[in-house]
Amino acid sequence: MGTYYLSTPIYYVNDLPHIGHIYTTLVADTLARYRRMAGDDVFFLTGTDEHGQNIERAAARQGIRPIELADRVVSRYHDLWRRFDITHQDFVRTTEPRHRRGVEEMVRRIAAAGDLYVAPHEGWYCSSCETFYTEKELGQPGNLCPTHDRATEWKSEENVFFRLSKYERPLLEWIDSGAPAIQPESRRNEVRAFVEQGLRDLSVSRAALEWGIPFPGRPGQTVYVWLDALSNYVSALGFGAPAGAGGDLYERYWERGDVRLHLIGKDIIRHHCVYWPAFLMSAGVPLPTMIWAHGWWLRDQKKMSKSVGNVVRPDHLVERFGPDALRYFLLREMVFGQDASFSDEAFVERYNSDLANDLGNTASRLVTLSRQAFGGRTPPVPCDDNPLIALAAEVVAEYRQAMDGLAFQGALRALWRLLAEANQYLVAREPWKTIRSEGASDALSRVLWNGLESVRIVATGLLPFMPTLAPRVLAGIGVAEARGSLAALAWGGLPTGRELPALEPLFPRIDKEKYMSEIPTPPPAPTPAPEAAPPAGAVPQPGAAAAAAAPANVANVIDIQQFGAVELKVGQVLLCEAVPKSEKLLRMMVDVGEGAPRQLVAGIAKAYRPEQLTGTQVVIVANLKAAKLMGLESNGMVLAATQADGQPVLLRPETAVAPGTRVK
Repeated sequence: MGTYYLSTPIYYVNDLPHIGHIYTTLVADTLARYRRMAGDDVFFLTGTDEHGQNIERAAARQGIRPIELADRVVSRYHDLWRRFDITHQDFVRTTEPRHRRGVEEMVRRIAAAGDLYVAPHEGWYCSSCETFYTEKELGQPGNLCPTHDRATEWKSEENVFFRLSKYERPLLEWIDSGAPAIQPESRRNEVRAFVEQGLRDLSVSRAALEWGIPFPGRPGQTVYVWLDALSNYVSALGFGAPAGAGGDLYERYWERGDVRLHLIGKDIIRHHCVYWPAFLMSAGVPLPTMIWAHGWWLRDQKKMSKSVGNVVRPDHLVERFGPDALRYFLLREMVFGQDASFSDEAFVERYNSDLANDLGNTASRLVTLSRQAFGGRTPPVPCDDNPLIALAAEVVAEYRQAMDGLAFQGALRALWRLLAEANQYLVAREPWKTIRSEGASDALSRVLWNGLESVRIVATGLLPFMPTLAPRVLAGIGVAEARGSLAALAWGGLPTGRELPALEPLFPRIDKEKYMSEIPTPPPAPTPAPEAAPPAGAVPQPGAAAAAAAPANVANVIDIQQFGAVELKVGQVLLCEAVPKSEKLLRMMVDVGEGAPRQLVAGIAKAYRPEQLTGTQVVIVANLKAAKLMGLESNGMVLAATQADGQPVLLRPETAVAPGTRVK
């Protein structure tokens, strides 16, 4: 048995939780439950980030103190986690004294390493993500934040700086050493590319900010919210506590722990995969063993965001169908690591197909037949020789491999493969006819027992995903105790002759049209505030005047109808590899929302390595006639700009969108 320390990001308290927040916590809870089934010593942490300018401003708008706003939102998180039966061991708040001690100890150690100094600081600042950006990083008119698509503001003040540049080489060695510490590979490539561009020292304090932790030894300075927030992963375990006053958890799960896993969204990857490990290196603290950055939940092809007005609150779904149905949908619908689109229609379809039809109807049919044939009890004669046994072993191995690799969608898909085969097994043997022709025969018993045993294995595998409904499925097929261990996935666990009460419908089918007409209409997106004039000292954005000018005369002008004939789509690169005997060509398999991926061949190998492109998005001409390059058929063309030196630069959406989205 090893230790398994698992954390979510700590959630910002400037707004109530939505699906985007809930998803990470549901993933963490599912993983924590599975690791406990595997016998690990699990410590699962979540919490809230309560300091910073955003909270200060949000509270001021409501006429309350920041701590009052934090308390209000935190109570909502506690209610929500109880409703979803989240099994976290601890909930950390950055306003707690134990957290402040941990931050102060982190600062003390970094200062002792000689990695802090005071200097003037200026740049474009996004208050939403509390991050400074260079003009190169913003790279668009209006100096919009690349994550929040909101105007940044120019700031200039004297701050405490951290020598981040000192850790450029150690960070690259950590990124590429041994087992990959950053997952998935596309995010690891993104972090590596960012570090390889060169790191600038990082401001780790803010002036004139009251709502935060005072910077030790620096009057008038407050600890930068990201140095503050990131320290929660160790402060919650007792880091910085006096000897004998609660640091044993830190020693057990972090200092000497086997697995230290952070689950995060991809929008905070730089803070967790560059700043946080550099802070830890400076402080002489072990690094996380893995940081896994998942994708975004999209609504109308945009990331869910309060500022955009497209968030999905869980309330109406949970009230109508219970938390487990939503848990299943979110974990089945998203490939962990990629983006996914949320829609009520997709939820209904997944619920009706997977839960009501596949699982609910199969269990109900088997229970009804068994009760009818065997006096209200489970079949008396088991079976140890049938085609489902080998398949079940294969499915369980696939399920465990997927869960170990955080491929939750793959684990559920494996379970449903067993469910589908069990249904085919029943259709082929027609036990409903055998009851009429043979009665309660041994042959009938074996067929029904095999079907129920398949459902038992599926329901056992669902325990981490559906902690309320999976035990009810098990109880409904005669399994008195839902054994929370991986050993229970072995074939042969269904008891014989056990009392089998009538099974109530676990997943009542949804009338799709009726439901879609009843769901709450989301409020309209807020109207953006007019842009303020640039603050004094702001640097004009290069090229802004040129962008507003009329376009220059160009040859080969086309009209809108001609342009409309060109079908441009966003594609997700699923696989990329070099073409043998070619220095220029790469072969890619690209998902463009058509079901099966397309093969494209592109002459960009001198500018891009295959591993840089896997998992990223590109723009393609989707209706171009197929062509053959080096004997490989290319069904479309990847778009790229050509620099003066001839090097290609791929065109990509600045925010991830669903594969197949049209570019207009």
